[in-house]
Amino acid sequence: MGQGEHSDKLGNNKDKTMNVNQILTAVGVVVAIAAVFIGQLAAYSALILVVLGLVSGFINPTADMAGRMAYTVAAVAMPTVANQMDAIPAIGAPLNSIIDNIAVMIAGMVVANFLLAVKDSVMASGE
Repeated sequence: MGQGEHSDKLGNNKDKTMNVNQILTAVGVVVAIAAVFIGQLAAYSALILVVLGLVSGFINPTADMAGRMAYTVAAVAMPTVANQMDAIPAIGAPLNSIIDNIAVMIAGMVVANFLLAVKDSVMASGE
């Protein structure tokens, strides 16, 4: 193994680490899935998912209008599309609930991005 090959392997090590936004998203998906199958978690899952979405939205705001619109459409449309999963025998209802839970987390991200956009429009550009 040459010197260049060794340094390439070390350089690729950074690509394998997860950033905070990826960790928040992964935790949100785990909570969304677990809430469907663990009854005690279901009572608090919406609060947990909204908080995860808010934190993710404030930490990593979507700067462009198209991205914000895509998240808003996803938060509104996902539960409607998920309702069609009920037609699948045995697994349709859990899939519907999981997608609904993920939409709750996305809604938190949308609210955070909306609040940041309002703040930016109210605050003067020089401040």
